[in-house]
Formats: sequence, structure tokens, C-alpha cells
Amino acid sequence: MKTFLKIAFVIFILWMGIGVYLLKTAHPKGELVMGLGVFYVSFVLMPVFIYYRYRDGKYKKYQLNDEKLKALIKNKDS
Repeated sequence: MKTFLKIAFVIFILWMGIGVYLLKTAHPKGELVMGLGVFYVSFVLMPVFIYYRYRDGKYKKYQLNDEKLKALIKNKDS
């Protein structure tokens, strides 16, 4: 999965580079290439990255729950 993410990110960087080049040369498909690049990062790369990063419950320490809120209030008072 990590290798897939690296390859997907490189594809995205190359894709956006080509899009910038096409926009600078006033190619009629430049905006389409850039739009598809944004679509790619939004609906392919980011969901895969989020799944990979938080699949093992690593996000639990960042969630606020009752115990953490009580600890924050207690620390604030002292």
C-alpha cells in the first residue's frame, strides 16, 4: 500500500506538471488536464491515503471523548 501511494503521488505530480505546461502554452486541453488532476487527487489519492494512514485505529488518540475533555478542564483549572 505504501508503494502504491508513492507511485500514485508521483503520477499526480507529473500530471499536474503536464497540466501547468499545457496551460502555459495555451493548449485547449490544459484546463481539462488540470481538472482531472484535481479529481484524481480528491477521489483516488486522498481516500486511499486516509484509509492507509488510519486503518489501525491510530486516530483514536486525536478524538475528543469525555475523559479527555474532563482532563483538559482539570488541567485548565490548576
